[in-house]
Amino acid sequence: MVLYFVGLGLADEKDITVRGLEAVRKCKRVYLEAYTSILLVPKKQLEAFYGRDVIIADREMVETAADDILADANHVDVAFLVVGDPFGATTHTDLQLRAHALGIETKVIHNASIMNAVGCCGLQLYRFGEAVSIVFFTDEWRPDSFYDRILANRQQGLHTLCLLDIKVKEPSMESLARGKPVYQPPRYMTVNQAVEQLLEIEEHRQQNAYGPDTFCVGLSRVGADSQQMQAGPMRDLLHAELGAPLHSFVIVGQMHPIEAEMMESLTSKISMSPESSSHA
Repeated sequence: MVLYFVGLGLADEKDITVRGLEAVRKCKRVYLEAYTSILLVPKKQLEAFYGRDVIIADREMVETAADDILADANHVDVAFLVVGDPFGATTHTDLQLRAHALGIETKVIHNASIMNAVGCCGLQLYRFGEAVSIVFFTDEWRPDSFYDRILANRQQGLHTLCLLDIKVKEPSMESLARGKPVYQPPRYMTVNQAVEQLLEIEEHRQQNAYGPDTFCVGLSRVGADSQQMQAGPMRDLLHAELGAPLHSFVIVGQMHPIEAEMMESLTSKISMSPESSSHA
């Protein structure tokens, strides 16, 4: 019997591969990892298409109750579904290692992730450096450790894919202090919020990793019919209107002439908000 790690792609229930769908339909239990990314359709839509009930696996289950996922997986087939690719933006090697320790066979069925689909904006994938994650600031915590990686990429002329924070089933600090977690509404970082935080960090660090005039690309709902992209100076993307989540962001490095032509084409097609147009 097998524990399948199945990539779902980026948009909806039909982005799963044929091989992935065949695996899911023969599994006794199907889990959906639901804290590192989201699909743009509800769980019931997946269940109708896959022909299987889907169990939501939040961070707490995956990190502290993995035994529930692995239970009987050496006797029945189990699927662990991941938006994008199973080992794309985040890895689930810990669950895989636990399965191996129990003698459970694992198989990985790959799919598109933002790590390769970002090429839709016209920037060449082999010209990207290390990706970084941008997390929500709080009053007490304003992390900037990723800044050094952006700086290193820029010094080498490489593009930087910024993966923007999502908060799903996050307990409030007050409720944790009381010993009874109360979960906050989901939050998804926008390109606008990411740019605002990035500019604040640059103002503090002042090492010229980027600035208001740095050319960037904002993307939303990559892979969906409603996909949007806007390109331009970072200051303009403070006011970009990219709609519903999920958003991603690219800080552009040195461009190949073909990339520059693609960026010029993209910039000429974007529709900026009235407020951002005033900066042009």
